[in-house]
Amino acid sequence: MTKTQAMNFSVLASGRGGNLKAIIDAIKDGKIKADLKVVISDRKDAYALEYAKEANIPAFFMNPKDYHDRRAFDQAIVERLHEFKVDFVVLAGYMRLVSGYFVAQYPDKILNIHPSLLPSFKGMHAIKDAFEYGAKVTGPTVHFVVEEMDEGAVILQEPVRIEPEDTLESLKEKIHQAEHRIYPQAIDLYVRGKLKIEGRRVIHL
Repeated sequence: MTKTQAMNFSVLASGRGGNLKAIIDAIKDGKIKADLKVVISDRKDAYALEYAKEANIPAFFMNPKDYHDRRAFDQAIVERLHEFKVDFVVLAGYMRLVSGYFVAQYPDKILNIHPSLLPSFKGMHAIKDAFEYGAKVTGPTVHFVVEEMDEGAVILQEPVRIEPEDTLESLKEKIHQAEHRIYPQAIDLYVRGKLKIEGRRVIHL
């Protein structure tokens, strides 16, 4: 009996790379049985690139300013993903909206993590917005990516209580820790074919 070939995936990241490190660690620990083939960042100084290099994973900075619009930039990224035979894409702190073209190349094959319990507090400042609103509970959401921002079907969520003594910084740290727990879990479910999309619902098989 031939061994089932592992799925290949890419991580797109813009920042410090905390979720990328959690994903790399999960692969090393056997909790994600897929091959991370390439890491791409739209920021030259993103520490995520360093995490990738330390793990001997090909890592590339691709400058959006080298392309005349978002679609052209995404086309260049997709070409790079095809070079590495990527089956699905993981966005980990990727601070750019992907175009409809990108989504069409990987339908229901792009995962993202957002630092609030969607559909609450969408957008770039979700943790700050929840904190300033006075919410009692927030937390990260892993979801499939569609063209509309933060609108894809939800895969996993983890509630995080906002305690009276919390500061914005302490809340950020609690949410980041929750992200590092649930993102590898969601990727594992996807890789093992344990997710089925039915309308807006994601069924865990």
